[in-house]
Parts: sequence; structure tokens; C-alpha cells
Amino acid sequence: MLKKAFKTIDRTFAAIEDWSLFLAVGLALCAAMANVILRKTTDINLYWSDEVVRKVIYFTTFVGCSAAVRHRSLIRIDALPQMLPILKRALNLFSHLAVLAFSATLVWLGGQLTLEMYADAYARTPTLQIPEWYFYAVLPLVGGMMFLRTLVVMVEDWQGEREL
Repeated sequence: MLKKAFKTIDRTFAAIEDWSLFLAVGLALCAAMANVILRKTTDINLYWSDEVVRKVIYFTTFVGCSAAVRHRSLIRIDALPQMLPILKRALNLFSHLAVLAFSATLVWLGGQLTLEMYADAYARTPTLQIPEWYFYAVLPLVGGMMFLRTLVVMVEDWQGEREL
């Protein structure tokens, strides 16, 4: 039952991550390429394309954090577990707890920032005038996804599995 729920969570989050990253990077690529082509061939400059690329980099960084948990690609110092293999499980648990703490902080502080930006009617992007709270809302969402993914990875580690 738990394994089936974790598989469903994993598939859903994977689809969200993969498609949102694909669409966001595709949008940034098209905006940047159009701006470069227009700037070099005509006198037209898409003043908003830099803002789009900046926001996509912000978005992909945080969504990539959740994807990194899924692929077990987080940065770790693994010299100590190689020297003392007996500490491997304890250090792995410490790493997971640190990610859980970080993701909980992301949910808490990101939620507060999102609410503050939502309350501020003047908090809009400079050129496109998109409300900033849309971008801050990524923080608690990704924090929640990271938290759930880390719990899935912890259960996999405890059960001795690598993938569900």
C-alpha cells in the first residue's frame, strides 16, 4: 500500500518536473534566440526577453532541486563513508534529515514570502508586470515536493531498495 502510494507520488512529481522544466527552458530559449536574431538583423530589441530568461533560471533552479532528490544527485562529501564504511548509514540519514530541514524551511519561509508578495499590489516584474507572488509560490511548492521525495528516498534506503 505504501509502496503504491510512493510510486504514484514519484510518477506525478516526475511528470510535473519534467514537463515544467521542458516548457520553461523551451520558452527561455525561444525568447533569447528571438531577441538575439532580432537585435542582430534589425533595430528591434525585445526588452522583456532578459526578464523571461532570468525568471526561468530561478524556476529551473528550484524545480531542479526536487529532481536532484529523485535522482540522488545532491552534493555530498563521501570521503568519510569511504574511509569508515560503518558510518555510511548514519551519514546518509544525516544527509536526508538535512534535506528535510531545508525543504521544511523552504516551505515555511517561502510561504511567508509568497503571502507578503501577494499582499503587496505593487510587487510586479519590471517589464512584463507579472505579479511577483507567482514566482515566490514556487518556493513552498518545491519545498513540499522535496520533503515528500526525501521521505520516499529514506523509505527506499531503509528497505534496501534503490528505485521504486
